[in-house]
Amino acid sequence: MGNAAAARNASEAVNHTKENLLDAAEVLFAEHGVAGASLRAITARAGVNLAAAHYHFGSKEALLRAVMARRLRPINARRLALLDAYEAQPAAERSLVELLRAFVDPVVRFGRELPDEGRAFAQLCGRAMNAPDDVLRSILIDELGEVVRRFLPAFARALPALPRRELLWRVHFTVGAMAHAMAGRRLIEAVSGGLCDTRDVDGTVERLVRFLAAGFAAPAAEDSP
Repeated sequence: MGNAAAARNASEAVNHTKENLLDAAEVLFAEHGVAGASLRAITARAGVNLAAAHYHFGSKEALLRAVMARRLRPINARRLALLDAYEAQPAAERSLVELLRAFVDPVVRFGRELPDEGRAFAQLCGRAMNAPDDVLRSILIDELGEVVRRFLPAFARALPALPRRELLWRVHFTVGAMAHAMAGRRLIEAVSGGLCDTRDVDGTVERLVRFLAAGFAAPAAEDSP
């Protein structure tokens, strides 16, 4: 074997080890939380030794950051690209449905194209939003920073009469609906007896964004300033 081939094989082995660790960590963090998933359990599931985890990531927090970044950065890059295309249109031609599609489509599509990974990642994001884990929550906020910075003003411009507090609540509800659409495919398939086909990604996105658009367009709650 030549030096180039040997180097290529070594590089592939390193990447394989890292991916195995990320896959194992994603599942165990989702199932047991960050505190409940030890590096030893993660490495056992990944089929590597503890030294490999320390070599590739250094710490459990760094591994957690890598897990979140692996999923969120491609999703968010696609979201921002769709938002750029939306904002490049004349203001009169923009629609709330298109804006919601830019926000929602990359997330739902990830969950449908990679259903097992989508379910685990949705569960992990749910922990980030609801569990008393400041580290996980801060990582999620860091990864979503640019998306929030860009999309919130876009929603405000699309709905200028909606009070800010009401807007924030509706974005919050949108995140929940999006996470459920990403991970909850088995329930709708069972309840509908197969009538609702979750393999139809375009149809799922279209139904979701139109449902959300109706919610955004509804009158504000009476207590909204």
